[in-house]
Amino acid sequence: MLFVLSAPSGAGKTTVAERLLKVCPKIKRVITATTRQRREGETHGVDYIFMEPSQFKLRIEEGYFLEYAEVYGNYYGTPKDQVLKNEEEGMDSLLVIDIQGAKKIKESYKDCVLIFLMPPSLEELKRRLLSRGYGTENLEKRLKKAQEEIACSKYFDYIVVNEFIDKTVEALCNIINAQRYTKDNFLKRPPLSDEEIIRVIKGVKCETFNP
Repeated sequence: MLFVLSAPSGAGKTTVAERLLKVCPKIKRVITATTRQRREGETHGVDYIFMEPSQFKLRIEEGYFLEYAEVYGNYYGTPKDQVLKNEEEGMDSLLVIDIQGAKKIKESYKDCVLIFLMPPSLEELKRRLLSRGYGTENLEKRLKKAQEEIACSKYFDYIVVNEFIDKTVEALCNIINAQRYTKDNFLKRPPLSDEEIIRVIKGVKCETFNP
């Protein structure tokens, strides 16, 4: 399964995703490729796959990405090969991407699950952005962008408010586990070895619900 986590800049999606991967089993993050400059403390291949713009554009031509977008003057893209590798290993994939990317993924993968991480308030979001050191002009640009992105949250499957990180991570893990146990996903990937039960579910008429 493909889970997509999106949020405005400053809402805490990277921190939440890191915590989530530690406590929620059988799910791996798909590392995003980007052309932006590496920040202090970031590791290539762990936080992002850092690329030169010319390399990124070549990868676009090669069809390397599930989706890609330009955000604040830099390119971001989701590599296909990581998702396919996770599928082969029986793992679900977590994509931590922006709103544009989430829309493109949903267009290609109708069964993906979109989760919007909501800041508790615009004032709190402003405080978090200020703590990152954004200047007045850049801050106002990001707050305006955040409001545009928050307006898109109504098109997501789930909305989780990130006020207390432990509760946020617990809610996200509950969503992931609940999706794994829907009827459709059970039949796609039966978590049991008894083929007879699957045959009964698919082939035997239920007299109670369909008399």
